[in-house]
Amino acid sequence: MKSQMVWRITISALFAVALSNRTALAADPRYPDWPCAQAKVPEISLAQVWAGPPLDDAGSKWKDDPKINALVTRLSARRIPLEEAQKEITEFLSSAADKATAGRLLFAGLFDTLNAQRASVMNGLERVMRKQRNAVEKIRSDTLELQALQGATPPDQPKIDELGNQLVWETRIFEDRRRVVKFVCDVPTAIDQRLFALGRTIQQELE
Repeated sequence: MKSQMVWRITISALFAVALSNRTALAADPRYPDWPCAQAKVPEISLAQVWAGPPLDDAGSKWKDDPKINALVTRLSARRIPLEEAQKEITEFLSSAADKATAGRLLFAGLFDTLNAQRASVMNGLERVMRKQRNAVEKIRSDTLELQALQGATPPDQPKIDELGNQLVWETRIFEDRRRVVKFVCDVPTAIDQRLFALGRTIQQELE
């Protein structure tokens, strides 16, 4: 029974290594730590998401306006549904004394904040990828050690069991991270889409 369990552990560990290797081969060679199937675009350019009036100095002044600052923080939170955020933009700009200035300041704040969120998520993904690469090397090393222990005469069963349990834990962590990465890989695109949609709402109000 114990030998069967250890064999299953070994297979699981090797499967984890194979998955990581497959991911590494699929990565963009320009960004070796990027773990996602989606192409890495380091930054959103202003032209991609804004076709409204020139922002001029709005990028350096939006933080000086307490109302804009607070609204940017709220609208940048992905927990706020997009439709609700768009409605708040419409209501805010409709009551603004200087709609054009308020709109430019609001978009400048959203652009800075969401770009920063996006960069943070992408940096986090690459940190996890580096951890995964290190985990693969540890799993591979422990798997080889386990196989050697199994082939020894006489086998050191307590040590085999200990290393087998360790491999179970290492493989589980690897798989948990892999699932999280798969989910988080969609976040930068979601941020892109949110910024574009909010920017479009602002533009429509300024037209």
